[in-house]
Amino acid sequence: MEQGLTLVTLGVRDLAASRAFYSDGLGWTATLDLPDEVVFYQVAPGVLLALFPVDDLAADAGHEVTWGTPFTLSRNVASEAEVTAAIEVARGIGATVLKEPQAAAFGGFHGFFADPDGHRWEVCYNPGLTADADGVMHFGPLPSSG
Repeated sequence: MEQGLTLVTLGVRDLAASRAFYSDGLGWTATLDLPDEVVFYQVAPGVLLALFPVDDLAADAGHEVTWGTPFTLSRNVASEAEVTAAIEVARGIGATVLKEPQAAAFGGFHGFFADPDGHRWEVCYNPGLTADADGVMHFGPLPSSG
């Protein structure tokens, strides 16, 4: 299978509440919104994030969904101030702030919040992480483990 990612689907308990969190709260624009079914957001070139009722996700996959947070979704921003501002926006719309903005072990700055279903988001400023115009990501020098 070719390496790649086109769609991330988050199972949600209350589609209307999740839509309000992402659309109204974070200010995201839906690419496709089918009320009571699914909402899609363009989150990167060629990548969509979908909000899908958890029971429908389980039926679609043919396997029950188990709740937990064994992954984190991350958004790299251009400055420490943007990290702090994004965490404050999330807090203001009812997100649970899991980690206040602070210096990170990788040499940058980050904070974490959880959406209404507990999906973890990291907002991070990593000056060593850059993207080409075509979206190819590059890591700069890593901090020494000195």
